[in-house]
Amino acid sequence: MKLPVAEVQALVAGALQRAGASEPMAQSTARALVLAESQAQGGHGLSRVAQYSTHLRNGRAVGQAVPQVLRRKGAALVVDAGEGLAFPACDLAISEAINTARTQGVAVVGVVRSHHCGVVVDHLRAVAAAGMVGLGFANSPAAMPAAGGKHPIFGTNPVAAVFPRRSGDPLMIDLSLSEVARGKVMLAAKEGRAIPAGWALDAQGQPTTDAKAALSGSMLPVGAVSSPKGAMLALVVELLVTAVIGANFGYEASTFFVDEGNRPRIGQAFIVIDPGALAGNDHYLDRLEVLVAEMMTDDGVRLPGARREVLRRKAEAEGLEVSDAMLAQLRG
Repeated sequence: MKLPVAEVQALVAGALQRAGASEPMAQSTARALVLAESQAQGGHGLSRVAQYSTHLRNGRAVGQAVPQVLRRKGAALVVDAGEGLAFPACDLAISEAINTARTQGVAVVGVVRSHHCGVVVDHLRAVAAAGMVGLGFANSPAAMPAAGGKHPIFGTNPVAAVFPRRSGDPLMIDLSLSEVARGKVMLAAKEGRAIPAGWALDAQGQPTTDAKAALSGSMLPVGAVSSPKGAMLALVVELLVTAVIGANFGYEASTFFVDEGNRPRIGQAFIVIDPGALAGNDHYLDRLEVLVAEMMTDDGVRLPGARREVLRRKAEAEGLEVSDAMLAQLRG
């Protein structure tokens, strides 16, 4: 059935609070999950509520954690998520990054001792609203091998970017460095569906179309069939978020897809740039539109983020489709 977005958000927040999350953590997380669901990003949406609730109950996430700035030097700072759910810490990181970039021209903010952060580009929406360019990176529990390897070391390590426009929606780019986001495999496993060949390997390192076997095995990096480029990019993100920022390596974190395990202590990194400090705001906005116009001269080109915004606005206007099973789960 279709429910108003605000009602679904309240249901999610209530479920998380009953599992042990503080009200601020529950509200921040609920906003993020419902926003993801409204954009048809089901792997980062309502399907995560049960997982997060279990992690809160069994201590894999600290429900009463309060994020705080741990270190600051010039335009660089680190936010400690306190081993709680990631969303309040990411909210603080983005707020600090915007404020810092206003005075310094740029900001680099890391989030450590964190958890799953959902759709990375959604954290950057506030950056675009402030008229700035944002980049986002995250590591996650091991899911992909190094180039030429067989056992999982890197997470799917998403990369995101946002570029505001003078008018119209910002360009929003968000991609996993695996051939497909692991959340899609999780959904397929829950629904008993096969996955396409080329997405994953089983625990023995063999190609598989069995979603459950894939969750026990490893994801293939983007382009892995013909090139090591995806694995190299995953390495870049892993080092940026861990060695540079201070979070745990992905292989040091237990998978999110089991109830028991350690507190992941993974991380996120955000870079916020004020274009006014470089080329100048007017030059940036003018040149962006020149490129967009050139892109749109070809039929079939769709600007990144355009479909997300259409779906989000439709959900806000008409309500969000929630299955009876999911509704019962949220209420329970």
